[in-house]
Amino acid sequence: MLYLKQFVRDESGCAAYLVGGLREGHAAVVDPQWDIAPYLEAAAAKGLRITAIVETHLHADHISGGRRLAAATGATIGIHPAAEVRYPHRPLTEGTVIALGEVELRVLHAPGHRPDNITLLVTDLDRAPEPCAALTGDALFVGGVGRPDLGGDAQRYASTLYDTLFDKLLKLPDWIEVYPAHVGGSACGAGLSGATSSTIGFERRYNYAVQPRTREQFVALVTQELPPQPANCRAILAKNRGELPLSEPRLPPLSVEAVRARLAAGATVLDCRDPRAFGQGHIAGAINVSLRAGAFGVRVGWVLTAETPLLLVLEQDADAPAALSALAAIGFGALEGYLAGGMDAWRAAGAPVAVLPQLSVQELRERLQTDPSLVVLDVREESEYGAQHVRGAINIPFWALPQRVQELPRERPIAVVCEGGLRSSLGASVLARAGFRELYNIAGGMAAWRQAQFQTA
Repeated sequence: MLYLKQFVRDESGCAAYLVGGLREGHAAVVDPQWDIAPYLEAAAAKGLRITAIVETHLHADHISGGRRLAAATGATIGIHPAAEVRYPHRPLTEGTVIALGEVELRVLHAPGHRPDNITLLVTDLDRAPEPCAALTGDALFVGGVGRPDLGGDAQRYASTLYDTLFDKLLKLPDWIEVYPAHVGGSACGAGLSGATSSTIGFERRYNYAVQPRTREQFVALVTQELPPQPANCRAILAKNRGELPLSEPRLPPLSVEAVRARLAAGATVLDCRDPRAFGQGHIAGAINVSLRAGAFGVRVGWVLTAETPLLLVLEQDADAPAALSALAAIGFGALEGYLAGGMDAWRAAGAPVAVLPQLSVQELRERLQTDPSLVVLDVREESEYGAQHVRGAINIPFWALPQRVQELPRERPIAVVCEGGLRSSLGASVLARAGFRELYNIAGGMAAWRQAQFQTA
């Protein structure tokens, strides 16, 4: 009897799978993420033994947990030879069968997103000789397809993806369930649905990217307006390939004195609290990315490099494991530790505190009417800005700020706005670290601006 369980990391849109046969008790984990505990726990709960690990492709947006899982279970990792990994593995090529007792996984080579991408056809031999599901990797998504620029030449791989989709995957029977390696929220595709599975028939009919069109039209569609590549993707690819060492990062508690010493040595503070708490008081130069608001690791990766020595400030000390897990998943290993006791301990020691004033949308509107020098910086995506924005606002997405700060006037006050106040606090903290002095975060963002029915452009 087939058992198939999906594991989704909401903040990154990454999906992993535990698939196997309950009668004979053999299972595989497909596309394991860094934290392997959920797979081990789920397998144990069902009496399954993990005998295989499969990577549908070399991931560019997160560190794989494959080698950690192999060490814990003794299972062999399978991956396509085009990934050119440098660790022991089983080469998976077209037609390779992974036997899991009464369940089998058959490999289809499905390149395009990357040259090594594969799809796994899942067959429950106790029920039927035909496959019932497809783990499609990053070829076919729910509501979209894989981006073609992470493996090299975007035009070339887009053409390859066309063949994969129209000559292989879309020719599968309608009933086959589609389980992709990424879902909505991932940087590995555009237009992805919030649903986590679909069917071949439904995607063939309603997926905008796979409607009938010529190769040239398809290539133009999937290569236009590509989103920025995942942050630190080259380092992540190198680690997943085995070119760079993997390490188990630690996050020890640090005293105020220890934090001050590490700051003097060049460490960066990552303040993981919500924007309101950050605005009321933080360590000067800290970057603010809220841990509890979602997309934490993804956003950290956009504005900091994996080699940056980081000191964390948390809402509470108990948040340390969650922060460590999220940062480890994107390859951040240079973690100095976290400030024990948080900002309460910092204040109690008499250490200096910086603030980021918060403006309501009403206060922003009044300020715009009286202060022509005020710059409104919208740090949302270009598409969000294009749909509706504060009249006269400048648009630089938050992830682009480190490279584009020179476009902003340092001598003028800047009010930073996003959709709800999270990305704007992050953006304002980036500017403050770059030396900008008069900064404001717009609490509630464009959502509050629209709710107040203020004028937009």
